[in-house]
Amino acid sequence: MSRLDENLGGVGFDNLIADSYPPADVFSVQLAAGQGILERGTLLALKDDGTMETIGTETTGKANAVLTDPVDTGDAAEGEAVPGIAYRTGHFNTNRLIVAEGYTITAADREALRVAGILTSEAVEI
Repeated sequence: MSRLDENLGGVGFDNLIADSYPPADVFSVQLAAGQGILERGTLLALKDDGTMETIGTETTGKANAVLTDPVDTGDAAEGEAVPGIAYRTGHFNTNRLIVAEGYTITAADREALRVAGILTSEAVEI
């Protein structure tokens, strides 16, 4: 039996979600193998083969999902897709979204996200 004055755990605040509207809805995704560890907040785009990868890499599709939890996709490009969970809708802080190194979220990316049901806002760092 635990004590009432004992801290059993906590939830960290990462400032990824900006607002409760539209509600954050999740769905199952297949992540392309060989991307290494993808962190929570990674902006994903659909590839031609039906898997998703970090926007700004070899992606040919438009950004349309945000990863909910870290996933290790492995280091080798060969292999089967790795399952993950992503937000299909929600309102997110742009400066907390993770993209490929050297890539910047464009106006076209923001529009594609908006059409998919994902809103983005700039958050003030405190």
